[in-house]
Amino acid sequence: MTSLYEIRASYDERAVVVYQAYAPALADAALRAGRFVPPFSFGRMTWIKPSFLWLMHRSNWARKPGQERVLAVRMTREGWEEALARAVPTAGAPDALARAAVHVQWDPERSLRGTPLNHYSIQVGIGRELVRTFADDWVTGLTDLTPTVRKAAELLQAGRPAQARRLLPPERVYPLAPELERRLRGGRAS
Repeated sequence: MTSLYEIRASYDERAVVVYQAYAPALADAALRAGRFVPPFSFGRMTWIKPSFLWLMHRSNWARKPGQERVLAVRMTREGWEEALARAVPTAGAPDALARAAVHVQWDPERSLRGTPLNHYSIQVGIGRELVRTFADDWVTGLTDLTPTVRKAAELLQAGRPAQARRLLPPERVYPLAPELERRLRGGRAS
């Protein structure tokens, strides 16, 4: 049975994969450099999502203006876990949120067709004071998933969801210490 609030992600012993959607100029510059460089903004919060389908919903399968390119961002588990340890839920106390280096928000997970599901997916907002650390120290690789996203969207539109599903990255429950899990949920029941 799926918990209402759990992190599902692609990960291994060293890294976790999160997803972001960008305008072509930003994605191209980052892919050429092998890391985030301008026009990526180091002066504002950047939101990372371990749920591929949630990002597909948010970016309309890379068709939303400014989100036409989808990157898989491989980051160290140490960085991911540091971000989570410093996170404050957006539904928490406003004063704590205002001081937080990292924000977490829970939104309904999405099906392949974008329908809200009855469990939640985490989004992690890396604040200005940590964006440079995220980009320079935690990110270990960037992969352009745009061709895969476009192929999956074509398959969905053609009425071939089983074939589209085979293109999705594998995700499984990410293990967290019980206290951190409770804190990230912001007092919500699992």
